[in-house]
Amino acid sequence: TRTGLTRRELEIARMAASGMTDRDIAGSLVVSVRTVETHLRSAYRKLNIGSRRALAEALQPPLSRS
Repeated sequence: TRTGLTRRELEIARMAASGMTDRDIAGSLVVSVRTVETHLRSAYRKLNIGSRRALAEALQPPLSRS
């Protein structure tokens, strides 16, 4: 992807950015909370951010230059 995230990392990051908890995400995707945490840690590293609060901004598409 454009962000360098895998499809699963991007999916989980978007869910987290929308306000879902790790437990909510795990239940929705039928994976363990630990799996969600692992994907989020990887996404934070790839996006060069340190917290869930920064996810929404980091996932925004870049502004186009007109």
